[in-house]
Amino acid sequence: MPILSFSSNDIDVITGKKTRTIRKAWKTPLKVGDRLYCYWNLVSKEKMKIFEAFVTDVETIPFEQIKDNDELAVEEGFKDSKDMLREFKKMYGGRIDPRDEFHIIYFEKIPIDDWKGDKIDEKAMIMKRADILFDSGKFDKSTMCYDAALRLDPNDVYLLNKQGDNLSRLGKFIEAIECYDKALEIEPDNIYILNNKAIALLNSGNINEALKISNIAYNYRPSSPIVLYWRGFILEMLGRYDDALKVYDKLIVIDGENPEVWNSRGNLLTDMGMLEEAIESFDKAVEVCLDDSEMDAAAINRMGNAYIDLGKLDEALECFNKAISLERYNIDFLLNKGVVLMELGKFEEAVESFNMVLLRSPDNEDAFFLKEECLEYF
Repeated sequence: MPILSFSSNDIDVITGKKTRTIRKAWKTPLKVGDRLYCYWNLVSKEKMKIFEAFVTDVETIPFEQIKDNDELAVEEGFKDSKDMLREFKKMYGGRIDPRDEFHIIYFEKIPIDDWKGDKIDEKAMIMKRADILFDSGKFDKSTMCYDAALRLDPNDVYLLNKQGDNLSRLGKFIEAIECYDKALEIEPDNIYILNNKAIALLNSGNINEALKISNIAYNYRPSSPIVLYWRGFILEMLGRYDDALKVYDKLIVIDGENPEVWNSRGNLLTDMGMLEEAIESFDKAVEVCLDDSEMDAAAINRMGNAYIDLGKLDEALECFNKAISLERYNIDFLLNKGVVLMELGKFEEAVESFNMVLLRSPDNEDAFFLKEECLEYF
């Protein structure tokens, strides 16, 4: 019973775009008509059956003709022959002899009803794989899986929304909006999909249309935190600061324990020149973010910037030192600290801060020129 396992490199297999694979020859050679049992490596050692298939053709090829064949490697879903060789070494524990024979196996998938082994829910299996790829940031691969699942069920709202999210992360906003529109034809009052469409419109530069869609979502559920958050941001991007502030103030009443809300409000108040109020918002963000050290550091850094605008340099330096204590090698924090030290006339300490930046980012022009300026005062 020949069993084949596939990895993320074989994504075209699951989408049905490819019906062949290359494997080291078995002791008992494959022949036309043999049944294949094919599995997908999901996470860790977990495997899930993806299909059964009949062998339709087998070509024998020596490894010597494979190892440097870039064209064949690309056809198999690899970047080049070196990438394919690395995968083969992992598959076979590095035990490949130049004289070894490999098989190019062509196959035809068998309808699920005709499987001999356990049946699967094909759509659920593909969705699971797609979600894993999506969560791991492999958006180019997950979009192919969502597409394959949609071919099985083109009216699945969850899939349409996820594919839209996936395409947005790939910067394909027009295609993402098309997915959201299809989903909204089925569920026109789904505020989450409406909100996602608004975000895609915003990212595509169509801010006025984004606000129109946000208005629809808002009318359906005016107390939704996620709708209010993005509504405030869209209004801010349109320069309607007073309206955006009203939205953030309403959101604080509903979702006041969310540090992102306080951060967004602080950023808006900074742009409005209301620096004391901005600092209060950033301070509240730090208070509510609990164990989220990344959020903590970012809020403290923004608070430091607000203090610089107020001319309160000692307070700003204290903020940057706190932020750096949480993210020791954050280049932005170190650069900000160096600028404040310069303003305070502490040029040697500023140079140390700029050196820390250049150690991690040698091409950072700001750090280089600011350091040179400091050295003139030695």
